Amino acid sequence: MKQTFTDISVNGEAIPPELIATEAQNHPAPKGKPGMAWMAAARALVVRTLILQDARRRNLAAAPMELAPGLWETEEEAIIRQLLDEAVEVETPTPEAVRAAYQSNPELYRAPALYEAAHILFAARPDDVVARKVAKDQAEAVLAKIKAEPKVFDALARDHSACSSRANGGRLGQISAGDTVAEFEAALDRLAEGEIAAEPVESRYGFHIIRLDAKAEGEILPFEAVETALRSALEKTGWFRASRAFVDALAEQAEVTGITLKAA
Repeated sequence: MKQTFTDISVNGEAIPPELIATEAQNHPAPKGKPGMAWMAAARALVVRTLILQDARRRNLAAAPMELAPGLWETEEEAIIRQLLDEAVEVETPTPEAVRAAYQSNPELYRAPALYEAAHILFAARPDDVVARKVAKDQAEAVLAKIKAEPKVFDALARDHSACSSRANGGRLGQISAGDTVAEFEAALDRLAEGEIAAEPVESRYGFHIIRLDAKAEGEILPFEAVETALRSALEKTGWFRASRAFVDALAEQAEVTGITLKAA
C-alpha cells in the first residue's frame, strides 16, 4: 500500500516511514483502514521525538531502572521517564478534593454484587465453528426441556454440563462480579431471582443455560474504605493532564511538518 504522508519531521528531525510502519503494529485500527494505525503511530513518534529533543536540551543522561529482576528500561525509556519526572508538576489532591470526588457520585464506590447461580455448560472452543453450532443446538434443546419443566434443571445439569459444577446440579455457589466472564455476568444482571435466561448465553467457553437463584446488591463503601485508592486515582488523572499539557506546550513551540497532533 502506498503511503502518502512520508515527509514528517520535528524541528528538522525526520521520522523515517519505516519507523512509522513498525510502530503502526502497536496501534490497532478498524479492518480495512490501516491508514488510521499509520497516523496514530506517526503522532506517537512525533510526541516521543518532542520529548527526546527536550531531554537533549536539558542535557539529561539516561539512568535506566530495573523494572523486574533482569528486566531494565531502555535508555530511551529512561530518558522519557526522567524528563517527565523533572518537567511535569502535579499538585497533590487535598483531603477536601478527595472527599468531594467521593461525594460527587458515591455509587461509583459500591461493593460488587453477590450472586447465587447455576448453569449448564455446553463446551466448544472459540475457533471451532462446527463444535459451537452443535453446542448451541444442544443447549437450545435442553433449555426447551427446562422451560417446560424447570424442576429438571439439576438432573439435566448432571447429565449434560461440561462444568465440574454438574455434580451439584449446576450450582456455582456464591460468586461476585469478576468471578465469571463478562457475558455470563451480564446475563446474571439481566435476570430476576429464580429466573432462567430465555436463550443460551454464549461465551468463549461455549454456551450456558443460566439460572439466577439469588442476588445481593453490594453496599456503597464508606469514604474511609476508598480514600487511599481514590487519592491515587486523582493523582494519576492529575499527572496525565499535566503531562498532556507539557507535551502540548512542546508541540506549540516546535516546527512539526507532515502531520497534525490534534488527534494525539
